[in-house]
Amino acid sequence: MAPMATGKDKAKVAVPTFAVSSFEMMTRPVTRQEYQNFINKNKEWSKGQVSQLFADEMYMNGWSTKDSPKMPATFVSWFAAKAFCESLSMRLPTVNEWEYVAAASETSKDANRDSAFLARILEWYGEPRTHKIKNAGSIYKNIYGVWDMHGLIWEWVDDFNSSFVTGESREDSSMDKNMFCGAGAVSSGDKENYAAFMRFAFRSGLKGNSTIWNLGFRCVRDI
Repeated sequence: MAPMATGKDKAKVAVPTFAVSSFEMMTRPVTRQEYQNFINKNKEWSKGQVSQLFADEMYMNGWSTKDSPKMPATFVSWFAAKAFCESLSMRLPTVNEWEYVAAASETSKDANRDSAFLARILEWYGEPRTHKIKNAGSIYKNIYGVWDMHGLIWEWVDDFNSSFVTGESREDSSMDKNMFCGAGAVSSGDKENYAAFMRFAFRSGLKGNSTIWNLGFRCVRDI
């Protein structure tokens, strides 16, 4: 009989890797002023004109570009963010592209095993809602020169709904994207990165027309 793998052996299983082609990413999240400039040229995306099929009733809630032009553009749906990027001949990053850049700290290209780096992310996830979001480009710049991948806002990705999750397996055989199954984490490659699980859970609960106070975006282009 072949020897059984022990828990210690299983811990040595390599973390799966995914190839990411070369791309360029905006160094800061899109700001309110930049989004307002887009709306000035694309009136169909202005508040009051956009269909709720493409943005829910909270779209651009409480916006003021006069008081906060450098704040990140939040309360923007996936459809609207996608349209903005396409107006610049760009696109939203994929999950893999976003996570690739987000794994970098100020000093390392892959800080996913850096306990201090991960703890800082989780600390931000646990912060209560603030009255006003800080300006884009105010938290930290990673080793690639990209600001605020963590600590400022959550960000849309092109394939935000690509994590297929289900409800309780004994009672629910249908897919439910509003739920995130914690059991899926058991077979993951890196069980230590709880912050990443939280991001996938958050994305799984979104719809294309969702708008949230701390959900913004940035764009990328292929090179």
